[in-house]
Amino acid sequence: MRYPVDVEDKHVSEETFHDKWAKEINPSELLVYETFESITAVENKYALSTFGDIAGKALLDLGCGAGETSVYFALKGAKVTAVDISAEMLKITEKLSNQYGVNVITIRSVVEKLEFPNSSFDYVFGNGVLHHVQLNQSIKEIKRVLKPNGKAIFVEPLNHNPLIHVYRILAKNVRTPTEHPFEFKDFKLVKKHFGRVTHREFWLFSLLIFVIFLCKGAHPSRERYWKKIIVEGEKYKKSYTFLKKIDDFILKLFPFLGRFCWNTVIVLENNFQHK
Repeated sequence: MRYPVDVEDKHVSEETFHDKWAKEINPSELLVYETFESITAVENKYALSTFGDIAGKALLDLGCGAGETSVYFALKGAKVTAVDISAEMLKITEKLSNQYGVNVITIRSVVEKLEFPNSSFDYVFGNGVLHHVQLNQSIKEIKRVLKPNGKAIFVEPLNHNPLIHVYRILAKNVRTPTEHPFEFKDFKLVKKHFGRVTHREFWLFSLLIFVIFLCKGAHPSRERYWKKIIVEGEKYKKSYTFLKKIDDFILKLFPFLGRFCWNTVIVLENNFQHK
């Protein structure tokens, strides 16, 4: 069973965890441009290229967290609405948007029940959000708020690599207890709601960068590796570039190995009119 706890209990757990995390964040130290432009920000780069020109478009950033993605989209000219379950995270997002001089609308909401009219957004984006929510109901809501021919893109961790399972055990203090990384079988559920679903996987052999982190004493339960890899992207540029070339070659030759990658980028295209 994918969600062994009551959905409301899950929401309380997620909100409490992220409120606590938000209080540890200094907005002035957050990296906005690097979140999409660092050499290691490969998933967000791919997502942005798939969106195309977002200037003037209504964009919903689901599970916006501290707001780096929301602010970046706003800097690119999008009309951004940022949603998160954590009121404290939304406060950080507001401070960050003021710091960069952009307008971002912030709304506290759960993904399973979005308080927007049908067909409100041209684009929906989320980085690491679907594995925190009740998937079926959330996908229905995402489809509902998307305009016809709209597009939703999500960056999600995968659940098939045994080494990543070890990492998650070690990183239990920086993860919520009820999250459930994406599985390939979940694509079948998503495809029931969207006319076109594609996905591309990233980080196979390039995950060796994380081994370097561990060897240098960066304990995964004290440092968030997915943040650290962006912060120190330039430092590992040569190693990452070499390992990514191996990834690209191997995944092109043996695409079935994609399930053992760290992350997948899921592109959902809304080709249907709302009933």
